[in-house]
Parts: sequence; structure tokens; C-alpha cells
Amino acid sequence: MPGNRILVVEDEAKIASFVQKGLSEEGYSVEIASDGALGLRRALESPFDLIVLDLMLPEMDGLEVCKALRQKGLSIPILMLTARDGVDDKVRGLDLGADDYITKPFVYEEFLARVRSNLRKARDRGDPYMRVADLVFDTRLRRVERAGRLIELSSKEMALFQFLLEHRGEVVSRKEISERVWDIHFDTTTNVIDVHINRLRKKIDYGYTPQLIHTVRGSGYTLNDEFLP
Repeated sequence: MPGNRILVVEDEAKIASFVQKGLSEEGYSVEIASDGALGLRRALESPFDLIVLDLMLPEMDGLEVCKALRQKGLSIPILMLTARDGVDDKVRGLDLGADDYITKPFVYEEFLARVRSNLRKARDRGDPYMRVADLVFDTRLRRVERAGRLIELSSKEMALFQFLLEHRGEVVSRKEISERVWDIHFDTTTNVIDVHINRLRKKIDYGYTPQLIHTVRGSGYTLNDEFLP
């Protein structure tokens, strides 16, 4: 919708100018980056609603930029813009996290329709923030804060935390956690889940009120700010 901020990463000045002019006339706020490294830096520094990303770029190509953005946890829609029409390039782009692609030369009306479509899909995803008490989880950046303080989690702690958060208020068994977070069959002799739960508690709950992670004896664990034993 008009007012959205769009980053166009395109090194061909004529195309960049054409796209910027057209999108600006539609009411979008447009910024141009002329190489991949600059585009990556701008995308990480400032919030955008959509990235139009050329595949062939100096410094870093579009595939590298796309991969880096997804590794950083940014879920912003990426519309790949490329002169290549090979299936392999399209597949690689989509596999690396691009949401859509259009091949140059393109019909501007189709390009604009794809822009609208990707912005609409992103808007329909809803609020990216999950909240419990004073804890906030940014699902796009995979960033956890409690009482305004950043909480650093390992990849496995993050996966465990997100699973508990997605099942907030529910009691999840050690078997469910084992199979969903570790993707292994439950082993009654291992204490790996208990160890990670304790580590997560120290980071999420230590020094804060209310306590959020609770043990339900004989059943499993729950993440809840209104837990009743």
C-alpha cells in the first residue's frame, strides 16, 4: 500500500531510476542501493517493507545478499529481479529465502502487481511480536528481550524457547519437546531437556517477576505468566 518503504538494490542506473520513478508515483517511499554490499547494509540498518533485489550485482550478488539477510533473521519480503531466465537461478533464489522473482525485461504492470502482492502477504502475516508479561520476542529478528534487556540465547535454547512460547499456557511433555526441538525419538535415560530448560530459566526468569517457565510434575513444562500449580 502507498507509504510502504521499498529498497531497490539495482546497479543499472536506468532500470533503478525507472523503478524508483514508477514506485514513487504510486506513493511508495523508495531508496536505491547500487551494489550488493550497500544493499545489505541498508537493509540491516533501516526498516523496509519490501526489497527488490537484482541478481547480478557488484560487491555481492543478489543470492549472497538474500542468504545473508535470511541468516540475520530478517523476514522482509524479497522480490528477485534478474535478467537470467534459467530455472536453476530461480530455484536457488527461492531456496535461499526469496519470496518471488520477475525476469528482465518485464512488463511494469506485472512488476507492480508483484510488489503489491508481496506487501499484502507480509501484511497478512500479522504482528511479528510475541509477548508474555514483560518479555517480547521479535519473530523476524529472532530477538528476545525482557524488561527491555536483550537476552542472548544459543540456537538450541532459541528453538526450545520458541516452542514453549508457541504453546504458551499449554503443558508440553518431554517427549514432545524431544521430538519437536531435537527431532529425535524420546530417550527416557537422557537429561538433555532438563539441562536446557534450566539454562533457559536462568536467562529468562532469573532476577525477573513473574517467573514464566514452570515444571508440571509428571507431565512436562509450561511457559505461562499466570501459572497455577
